[in-house]
Amino acid sequence: MQKFPMTAPGLQRLEDELRQLKSKERPAIIRAIAEARAHGDLSENAEYHAARERQSFIEGRIAELEEIVSAVEVIDPSSLSGDHVKFGAHVWLIDEETEKEATYQIVGVHEADIKDARLSISSPLAKALIGKKVGDSISVPAPGGDRSYEILGIKFL
Repeated sequence: MQKFPMTAPGLQRLEDELRQLKSKERPAIIRAIAEARAHGDLSENAEYHAARERQSFIEGRIAELEEIVSAVEVIDPSSLSGDHVKFGAHVWLIDEETEKEATYQIVGVHEADIKDARLSISSPLAKALIGKKVGDSISVPAPGGDRSYEILGIKFL
C-alpha cells in the first residue's frame, strides 16, 4: 500500500471532513431520499434523482477519504531541521522578475491548498525547491513561460 506523507493538521482536516460526511451528510441525504420517495413516481421525480446523485458523491468521497486516511504517514515538520528544502518546510521566495515575495509550506498531495499557501509536494514549484538551500535560484515552467525564484529562507515550524 502506498503511504502518503502528511502533516498532523492536514490529517486532522481530512478526518474532520470524514466525520462530517458520516455523521451529518450521510443521514441527511438518506432522509432526503426517503422524503423524495414518499412523493410517488420515482421515474419523474427530480428531487429523488438529485438526492441519489448527492448520495453517490458522498459515498464516493467517504470511500476516498477512508483510503487516504488509512495510508497516511504523519510527518511533524517541527521535528525536522536542516538547510535544504524538504517536506514540511516553510519556504520564503522572491520572484526574480516581479520582486514579489511569497511564502509556502511544502505539504502532502491531499492537504495542498494554494489559497492557504500549502504547496503540494508533487507540484512543479515544490519539485524544483526540494533539495535547494537559501540563496539558490530555481526556474519553474509556467503557462506564461518559465518563472525564476530565489530562496530567501527556510524554516521548519
